[in-house]
Amino acid sequence: MTERILTVSEVNREINDALKKHNGLWNCWVTGEISNFKDHIPSGHWYFTLKDKEAGIKTVMFKTRNLTAGFQPQNGMKVSIRGSIRLYEKDGSVQLYAEEIYPSGLGALYLAFEQLKSRLAAEGLFAAEKKKPIPRFPSRVAIVTSSTGAALKDILHIARRRNPLVSLIIIPSAVQGEAAPGEIARAIQRANHYGEIDLLIVGRGGGSLEELWAFNTEEVARAIAASSIPVVSAVGHEVDYTIADFVADLRAPTPSAAAELVIPVLNELKDGIRYYEEKLTQRIQSVLRTKRHKVEELMSNSALARPGWRVEQSRQNLDYLSTRLVEGMTGFLTEKNGILRLLSAKIDLLSPLNILGRGYSLAYDIEGKLIKTVRQAAAGDALSVRLSDGTLICEVTDIEELQASNDSNVKRGLP
Repeated sequence: MTERILTVSEVNREINDALKKHNGLWNCWVTGEISNFKDHIPSGHWYFTLKDKEAGIKTVMFKTRNLTAGFQPQNGMKVSIRGSIRLYEKDGSVQLYAEEIYPSGLGALYLAFEQLKSRLAAEGLFAAEKKKPIPRFPSRVAIVTSSTGAALKDILHIARRRNPLVSLIIIPSAVQGEAAPGEIARAIQRANHYGEIDLLIVGRGGGSLEELWAFNTEEVARAIAASSIPVVSAVGHEVDYTIADFVADLRAPTPSAAAELVIPVLNELKDGIRYYEEKLTQRIQSVLRTKRHKVEELMSNSALARPGWRVEQSRQNLDYLSTRLVEGMTGFLTEKNGILRLLSAKIDLLSPLNILGRGYSLAYDIEGKLIKTVRQAAAGDALSVRLSDGTLICEVTDIEELQASNDSNVKRGLP
């Protein structure tokens, strides 16, 4: 059996495939110290060796990734890197392809931050549709922060300067240390139970990542998400982003900015009211002028100016029309009566009884059939003769038939 001879490329490809199949080397975190750092120009890619006391691994971070690093690595700096282990097949070197990089010591916190952020985002806690609207004119604002911190002083100072009529309710809480997450969460819950609070500011002044960490805990995040009162997060400085910022309904870059964002300026409100009052007055006056002009136009109309005259005219018209109606009805009835009399006379002329009155008669046989010709009768037949005033019962004794051709009569009588 002939053994297969691999090329170097095939060996490297096999190694690389094996590395790709190793889940533990994919999207993993590696910590170490930077050495041989090189910021390649013009590509902008970072190349360096990540090492500890016993080993080192070549690392590359492409420009598209290192643009979001937020710092410039230096030799000797300890860092934590998220990336994947792959083989650079060209020279057969195993490398760490970095996706994220953080200064060491903070790496664990960043990792926890990213993991919690990803999990809460997957649950929808950061969804825009869940954000509650921030009231434009809050009358009561609660503040959850340290009672001795500079953040509270800044918020109070700005709030009183902008609008002393807004009520401020301070709910003190620890804002750093182990007890801080629980105290902040309970303070948010108390604010919700207190009632009649329009807005809630949760925050503190600037500090290190560790000092701000309470606002990166799941306990605080879920308390903010569960709040029925709109929450404004105001943690640290503008560059500090916490989990609370993502969950809150509005993020203020600083506590002072939170007060600026949510407390409306009283003088501006008064100016606004005066402005709208003037606009409203002008509008009302304009409407009144238009209506008054319309009324004057209507009053100048002669018909509307003397409404009694209009009634009198209508009343006279009514009398005229009433007379016309009576005359029309009388004429109509008179004309119809004449027609009826004429038709009655015509009917009388056509009446058989009227004809009988003029001397004519009708003869019927014993069955009541009308005798129209002498051929329907024979001598000896009994006939009834209808006259205008009665009936004659007769017997045929002789028949004379009129001959139309020679005007002679043919006699038919009893034998």
